[in-house]
Amino acid sequence: MPATLPRTRDRSRDFDIVLWGATGYTGKLVADYLARNYLDGESGLRLALAGRNEEKVRAVAAEIGATDLPVLVGDSFDAASLDSIASRAEVVITTVGPYAKYGAELVAACARNGTDYCDLTGETQFVRAMIDAHHDEAQRTGARIVHCCGYDSIPSDLGTLMVQEAFQAQHGRYASEVKMAAVDMRGAFSGGTVASMMNIVDEMKTNPSLRKILGDPYALNPAGIRGPDKGDQTGARHDKDLAMWTAPFIMAAINTRVVRRSHALLGLPWGSDFRYSEVMGTGEGPKGLARAVSVAGGLLTFMGSLALPFTRPFVEKKLPAPGEGPSAEARAKGRFKTVLLALGNGDSVRGVVGDNRDPGYGSTAVMLSESALCLALDGAALDSGGGILTPATAMGMRLVERLRNAGMTLEAPA
Repeated sequence: MPATLPRTRDRSRDFDIVLWGATGYTGKLVADYLARNYLDGESGLRLALAGRNEEKVRAVAAEIGATDLPVLVGDSFDAASLDSIASRAEVVITTVGPYAKYGAELVAACARNGTDYCDLTGETQFVRAMIDAHHDEAQRTGARIVHCCGYDSIPSDLGTLMVQEAFQAQHGRYASEVKMAAVDMRGAFSGGTVASMMNIVDEMKTNPSLRKILGDPYALNPAGIRGPDKGDQTGARHDKDLAMWTAPFIMAAINTRVVRRSHALLGLPWGSDFRYSEVMGTGEGPKGLARAVSVAGGLLTFMGSLALPFTRPFVEKKLPAPGEGPSAEARAKGRFKTVLLALGNGDSVRGVVGDNRDPGYGSTAVMLSESALCLALDGAALDSGGGILTPATAMGMRLVERLRNAGMTLEAPA
């Protein structure tokens, strides 16, 4: 039975956060982060773990030293079980991907029940489908559905908001352009990420119309709201503003769309001609050029190998399977640094988003957890209403402060 609506946001439901997919690779990291940092009694967090197999979920609870956590059972394709979970939660976190395969029913349940939601998807086609199917209902019920709450796309989305606020504070107006460069990144793929990438390739084969969505720089914008941006960078280029050679950034395909949706949902405060772009920064001089060419060629080769039937099996053998990921030792060596440059009428503001944790897993677990905590514990104080939102439009600078307190770097001179 769907929860009583409209939402009161008084923490009257049984749980502040339900973590769906607790037995997966990233799910365990999120469960561990929440248990270590927020189950000490001070925050009063009411957490439950959920999944398809009760025994496996209880094993995760034992592994993180929280055997008394409530366990909920459901199925990704069983609407009734997901309604039961969503109706008891202030916020549902999901780490179960590929989201295009396993995520639609949970989003629908949260939209029906007015339940806030956050995930880790980087699948543009999935987000577009959820906007089309559930944005209007989520607005009516007050459900804040927030996709892309990990390394894709929080550094880009909150970083852009942060440098724009700093630019406005310094110059009394917003920048007309923001450029993002991933200048340092050390991390590894998990099997879930690989599975999501392969699923996108497979979906394009069976549904060629998805190419239009994936190639549209404004694919996630509300109808009729567009701007001057074209496609993402595909080759090596020198950027005089960033003062470095640059290469394509694989995550620009989702991140840029999320930033543009934020701008549209905010009411185009940065101007109808606002431009946003993302690249991988490879440095100056001949070494920077050589690295840019290498990255561009390597990315093209990798994506092509996933698409071609005679090369894909060899790639699959070398990549982790779903449920697998980098070891704790490998994650400990991870880090990332993202530079954002806001430009307008000869003025500029430079910001940095970074972390000394593996970007895709250690840091992503922090970003996803703090997003859910922001919605659950700060939810009544947020300005946002319901709908298919973005991190910037749902939580904004309040989430920036949470992530700073969690040890991440988010800096822009005010």
